[in-house]
Amino acid sequence: MLHNAFERAVKEQLILRNPTANCIAPKIAKKEMRILEQEHISDYLKAAEQRGVLPLFYLELVSGLRKGELAALLWTDLDIENQTISVSKQASRDADGNIVITRPKTENSIRRVSIPKEAVELLIKEHEKHPNSTYLFPSPKTGEMYYPDSIVGIHKKILRDAGLEHIRFHDLRHTFATMALQNGVDAKTVSAMLGHHDAGFTLRTYTHATRQKQEEAAAKMGNFMAQVM
Repeated sequence: MLHNAFERAVKEQLILRNPTANCIAPKIAKKEMRILEQEHISDYLKAAEQRGVLPLFYLELVSGLRKGELAALLWTDLDIENQTISVSKQASRDADGNIVITRPKTENSIRRVSIPKEAVELLIKEHEKHPNSTYLFPSPKTGEMYYPDSIVGIHKKILRDAGLEHIRFHDLRHTFATMALQNGVDAKTVSAMLGHHDAGFTLRTYTHATRQKQEEAAAKMGNFMAQVM
């Protein structure tokens, strides 16, 4: 970002050269990606149901929304007929620590996400519990929007109730992406659903998921070649 800013300054003749041109950027250490394993999803959702928050966490696992996007959802963001969720805002903290509603940082994050019929049915039942609320998931304590950190706190309790190892709430987003890719959803579609800027980023991030598909493709090509030789 800094390099691009200085490059613009050079083009506008504000400075003679880009001082970052010969800088060597440090390599970013990748954090180990963890997901909710397939055999644990049922236990996780059962624990969520016992806490009365199944629709919220079911939606997370089939959409991969960020916690701020999930918290900011309104009832009007759900298109029942077309089975989609409109993501156009997020809840985040400002410089003073206050929760504010803002547009996502990038245009790619403004998107319409298709969700399964089962998710739509759960969301309709959820809204019937609080028909006068504008929020899709109002807090049972305040009736207002859930704080993103509160959603993270509930996630931790669900893991504990289900007897599962700790993973971050953000790892549910990784879980969605991994499961989608492993079940044959193409990378471009997954990228659009996640709000990534391009499919290449998605492929680089979820190499472990696409490797399985590459192995399947290699096996199919091997079978094909065996038949024609």
